[in-house]
Amino acid sequence: MKSLATALIVGWIVPAVAATSAAKAATVMAQAMIPPTGMNDTDNPMPMVERMQRRFPQPVRVGDLIGLPVLDDGASTLGYVEKVVRASDGKIKLIVSYSRWFGWLGWFGRSVAVPIEVVGIEGRQLASLDMPPSAYVTAPTWQGDDATVLPSDATVRVALARN
Repeated sequence: MKSLATALIVGWIVPAVAATSAAKAATVMAQAMIPPTGMNDTDNPMPMVERMQRRFPQPVRVGDLIGLPVLDDGASTLGYVEKVVRASDGKIKLIVSYSRWFGWLGWFGRSVAVPIEVVGIEGRQLASLDMPPSAYVTAPTWQGDDATVLPSDATVRVALARN
């Protein structure tokens, strides 16, 4: 009887101690000290192209960009990508149908050229990282002069974004 009681006590204590030490070993906390994309960028000015390179640009088919919403910092839709063009200076631009009041509908918008360096892709949407909504308001309406529309099977590089 005495050995049975001892076996029960040992059988109850040993797994509990082993489980506690295993839980301590398995519980490892990690904390990322990286701020969200675009945060504190004004404190460290750098050229847009260099900033884009730091955001790990990924290849994306042009056809997959067409129709994607472009969002501001508050997750409000500024407009939708109509087409992707290569300007005469060789830079890639997204043509976005921007509308201050109806951007979320995609109606009544005027076409605005947005440099690909100022946006980042977040799943099935684009975040306007380095072009505030006020810049969309003051941007000239895109005329399409001397720009080549890229075919939908072409590939461009778009930076990654996260919120």
